[in-house]
Amino acid sequence: MEGFGGLFGDPDELQKRMAELADQMQGQQKLAWADNAIKLAVDMTVAAINRVNLQGDADAQAQQIRSVMATVFPEAVTLVREAREGLR
Repeated sequence: MEGFGGLFGDPDELQKRMAELADQMQGQQKLAWADNAIKLAVDMTVAAINRVNLQGDADAQAQQIRSVMATVFPEAVTLVREAREGLR
């Protein structure tokens, strides 16, 4: 088949190249999604810590930050884990 007067060459070769391009674009989308998920995890953790109204001595403040981290960290870890699994 000489589609478009042979303008694009061998149709099988064109199909192969288009499949390679689609795979490459899918890989780039996965990487972008992973980057965004990791950035969200970091931003979420930083925002939560910045919202802490630290009071008391150093031990009390450390306990307040640990309490926030106990809530936020599991969610951040889940985001990063899913991002890494998406790259496989």
